[in-house]
Amino acid sequence: MENCVYHRILTLPSQLSSSSSSSSHKPHFRFFTRPLSCASSSLYLRRRPIRVKASAEASHCEFSSLNSPLEPRSLVGKFLGGVLQNHPQLFHVAVGEELKLLADDRDAAHARMVIGSASDEALLHRRIAQLKENQCQVAVEDVMYLLIFYKFSEIRVPLVPKLSSCLYNGRLEILPSKDWELESIYTLEVLDMIREHITTVTGLRANSGVTESWATTKVRHFLLAQVYVASILYGYFLKSVALRYHLERNLSVADHDLHLGHRTNLSFNDMCPYGLKDAMFCDSSNMQSIGQGLIRKEEEIEDLKCYVMSFHPGSLQRCARLRSKEAVNLVGSYSCALFNNDESGSVENDDVILTSFSSLKRLVLEAVAFGSFLWETEDYIDNLYKLKGD
Repeated sequence: MENCVYHRILTLPSQLSSSSSSSSHKPHFRFFTRPLSCASSSLYLRRRPIRVKASAEASHCEFSSLNSPLEPRSLVGKFLGGVLQNHPQLFHVAVGEELKLLADDRDAAHARMVIGSASDEALLHRRIAQLKENQCQVAVEDVMYLLIFYKFSEIRVPLVPKLSSCLYNGRLEILPSKDWELESIYTLEVLDMIREHITTVTGLRANSGVTESWATTKVRHFLLAQVYVASILYGYFLKSVALRYHLERNLSVADHDLHLGHRTNLSFNDMCPYGLKDAMFCDSSNMQSIGQGLIRKEEEIEDLKCYVMSFHPGSLQRCARLRSKEAVNLVGSYSCALFNNDESGSVENDDVILTSFSSLKRLVLEAVAFGSFLWETEDYIDNLYKLKGD
């Protein structure tokens, strides 16, 4: 019974088989129409592209703050990468401005297409709108990735570089492990489920000793890539289901207080502190349906693990499904960048890798954190730039 969740989650979704749908057309350089402040407006006139590459010596996997498997493809992404590298204190301000400008560009192109739909140039306007949509989508995927990169930097965890730079004579070792930092972002309930997930996909027990952690095992390259993507989806799933779990508990407490005639101090914003926008993720417009179908008596709400195990398979799928096309593309392109050693865009490598269980755990913990950060980033971006539903 305990493993049924993992069998449902640990499947590579078919939509990831087609990686990112990036446009071959590069967006034109744009100057800002709205200055941020005296300090940041001068910054915008000096767009410095970030130089992000995985550098490694022949004998080990080298980490640094600039190592990243995936390089920004758009001008917006390269600019924001430069801000992140040189002026991290202005990064979130710059991201907000860029997302608004991207939304304005896309909406303007769409408006011109609608206005010109009856003219002789309707086909041209439709084509321009499509190109602008593709350009903005690539830029937003870059923004999404850089926000995730920033979240990792906040907990002082460098992303693993391209795995090809970490391989030496067919052996993979990833140091430092950073296990404590990667585990520190979760509640104890969520962390227990993550540790069970690690045991399920790697065979490493949660309370294993140093000897067991540094024992070696063999794993196929393509299987390691599948486990990494599945762990991203598992982290994404845990983030969404944990928020739903705490929402249901808060609603049950409020409902209990109302039945007792007590006035509750919990506002809707207190119960939904993350700004979720649909029935699954707490939408104020759907409060009536949530109240009818979601609220249970407080004593009926189990701990998080039992709560997840009681889910209907359809509900599990909805919680684990990436909500936007941009997120799907990002997971696909990132996994290819991390595991691929050439420009083919494929991770179907059947090579056998010798690695330690400690390195496997490091990869899985990073992937789960990536999925959790992806959920938060996707929600943040959607408030400023409407993402495409998948």
